[in-house]
Amino acid sequence: MKTNLDFSPLFRSSIGFDRVFDMLETASRVTPADNWPPYDIAKVDEDDYRITMAVAGFSQEQLTITHQPNLLVVSGSLSGEDNGQYLYRGIAGRAFERQFELADHVKVVGASLDNGLLNIDLKRELPEEMKPRRIAIAGDTANTAPRQIEAEKNAA
Repeated sequence: MKTNLDFSPLFRSSIGFDRVFDMLETASRVTPADNWPPYDIAKVDEDDYRITMAVAGFSQEQLTITHQPNLLVVSGSLSGEDNGQYLYRGIAGRAFERQFELADHVKVVGASLDNGLLNIDLKRELPEEMKPRRIAIAGDTANTAPRQIEAEKNAA
């Protein structure tokens, strides 16, 4: 089922939200459900996030994490062929690529691989000019007497 969303009425009254509309349109597209490898996204703190992916059987050399503007791509590929004869193969060993849309100003802080779990730490870092700031309110200037810039000259 594909839904076509029309954001044109919102374009008339909003400025600078093009990326949000593009993300909503991308999210509404029906994509084949590929749930491998399984992953969790957790909010650790106010501005800290962690993605945990189950990548059993992959080593650090077989995993690639790429941070592009507003996009995080995690991919993995197993090298070498296993010619063993299996009666049952339940451990997936196929290549994968998982993409995560990131909000503006979200940076990758670090990544670690421990016991088959890939942990990717993210942090939202707002630039100083985007943080809320307090604006000083000037006092009432209507009640102050005008200042004299130059003294009157007396003729002698």
